[in-house]
Amino acid sequence: MGEGVDTRIGPPSFGTERETLRAFLDYQRATLAMKCEGLDDEQLRRRSMPPSALTLLGLVRHMAEVERTWFRRVFEDPGAPMVWAKDGEVDFQAAYDASASTRAEAFPVWEAEVAASRRIEAAAASLDVSGHQPRWEEDVSLRMVMVHVLLEYGRHNGHADFLREGVDGTVGA
Repeated sequence: MGEGVDTRIGPPSFGTERETLRAFLDYQRATLAMKCEGLDDEQLRRRSMPPSALTLLGLVRHMAEVERTWFRRVFEDPGAPMVWAKDGEVDFQAAYDASASTRAEAFPVWEAEVAASRRIEAAAASLDVSGHQPRWEEDVSLRMVMVHVLLEYGRHNGHADFLREGVDGTVGA
């Protein structure tokens, strides 16, 4: 971002479906981290446009909950408690409220959830492995989960673009 070096690894032009999904998902994860790079806690907590509580730190917390909800809870432990959101909270508003949060609180949780998601995906025999999404009350494939989480990152990284620009004027990638 800005004058920094973009260290994200772009998805392959050719690859298997799984390699492509994995690479796009990791690229989006790296994009969120990049949007937060070099900012202090106050900047990470800066609201987009009051009354909205949306902040970069809130997005990191939200995506930790998304990773947990769609990988850990669907494929490993449906009873794993949410970190900030209350069970059953579809919109994860508790995660977005980062008014008292810090980088030191949010980023290790997000990074741990990303690591768990990567581990779960790597251990799966195929994209057709199924898990149960209790909120939807139906079974879902790993393929569907990867696409869903990829779309979540894409949508929220768009928000992160605007948030970062509002913090220090940095735009791009």
